Parts: sequence; structure tokens; C-alpha cells
Amino acid sequence: MYGIVTRNEEETTWSEFDRTFFEMKDVTGRATNPVADAVNMISAFGDNAAVEGDPSLAAVSANGAPATRERPYFDWDYVCPTQQTYRSGVLEMVEDAAAVNEDVRLDDVGFPRAEYCYCDRCTDLFEESEFEDRAAWRRNVITEFVAEVRERVPGRLYLTLYPDPYPGHLDERSGIDVDALSEYVDEFVVPIYDMAYETTYWLEVIAKGFEDRLDTPFSIELYAINIDVDNLIKAMEVASEYADSVLFGYEAGNARAAIRRKRADQQEGVSHGPDS
Repeated sequence: MYGIVTRNEEETTWSEFDRTFFEMKDVTGRATNPVADAVNMISAFGDNAAVEGDPSLAAVSANGAPATRERPYFDWDYVCPTQQTYRSGVLEMVEDAAAVNEDVRLDDVGFPRAEYCYCDRCTDLFEESEFEDRAAWRRNVITEFVAEVRERVPGRLYLTLYPDPYPGHLDERSGIDVDALSEYVDEFVVPIYDMAYETTYWLEVIAKGFEDRLDTPFSIELYAINIDVDNLIKAMEVASEYADSVLFGYEAGNARAAIRRKRADQQEGVSHGPDS
């Protein structure tokens, strides 16, 4: 099964794709209306515009460093997951999306990195909580948020995971407890992006790791922009061995070409004569 992740509404109806995901809100903060012909995707806590507009929204480390893209290892600004007003806005977006298409996908869920968040609000909430361990408290914050989303999604709920299947890493990094979240999530999506896919052994290692780690169905999302079609086909063949479906990110034309060639290759040599 093949799918596309796109920002272009017209691509959501292309016949080559078995499933489509439409980026309704991305990490820049750009948001648009949900569409009916695709699963609408919402970046939960990655939001440059929100943090630029109100820097107090950013998650902060113990030494006060905000989780913004000016710092090493950050590609976008990250809102603290305990910001209740912001969370309420995300939940409203989820409701809007689910009213148009019952399935919804969440991106950028969790704390930004292991050293976050130590804002005054997080510190107070942790101290007032029943938890003695901050890691357990972080897991609870994220699980409760996803549970709130689940209440608003009548169809399938998809959730994007950072591509690290090593035991404990998602928990340590983001407060993501995949076992707890599996109660609410119907399918995980793992983006495994590369600029060329010249080699694919590392793709297989990560894919196999998630196959072992997850009981919940999962898809692998490949990067498709300016990727050689032959290389993209090799990558999709590897991903297909482990994931329930393969998605292609942000270049529908290239993805369509790879799917068409793959299907044509599968039909080559098939005989329909009397001896077949």
C-alpha cells in the first residue's frame, strides 16, 4: 500500500495513491482548512509562528535555553506541551479536521528533547503531581494529551514517531511511551528521510527495529523530493518488507513515477498463455 504526504490539495485525489495525508498545519505555523479527501495532518507542538509571536510559549531547558531553531539540533521552534491555551487551540484544530474527515494524523508530539521542559509552569505542575520521577511525569503529560485528541477523532488516529526504535530512546527524548499511546493510536508513522537513498541498509535496520518494537501497525514515510526514481524504488522495496504501508513525502510527481515503474516491473514477464 502506497500513500502521499502533501501540501497540495489537488494531489490528494491522484489514483496511484492508496492513502493520502494533507498537511493542514506545519511546523512553520502555517495552517489551512482541512480537506475531505485526505487524512489531515497537524503539527502539535512544532510551531515557529507561535513562538515568534510569543517567546514565552517555548519549552526551556534547566539553564533557561529556549527550544528554538537558532540552537543546535533544532530545525524548528517547539512549544512547551503544558501550555494549556496553545493545547486548546490544537485540540480545536483536531475537531475541525475530524469534522471534515474522521481520520487525523498528529505530528511533532512530545517534549522537544531530553533536557526539556523546565519552565516555571512545568516545574510547578511536576511538583504538584503524584509523580516523583520527572520522566514518568513527562510520559503522563504526553499520554494525556493524546488521549484528549483521541476523544475528538471518531476515525483512525495516526501519530508520527521520531525514527529511533532503540528501547527507551523515544521516552527519554520526548516523553513518548509507545505502549501507553498504543491504547489511543491506530497507526504510527515513522519518517525515515534521506537526500538520496544511495544505500538502504540503514533504512532496513531502523525499519526492522520498529517492527520489533511496535505491536501497533506502522507506516514508513520516505522523502521523495529530487530523489532518483531507481533509488526511491529500492527504498520503498525495503520499507515495504517491514511496514504496513509506504508513504512519500512532499513530491507527488516523483512518488507517482516510482509507483508506476514498480508496478510495471512487477507485471513484466507475466505470461497469460495456455501454459501459464
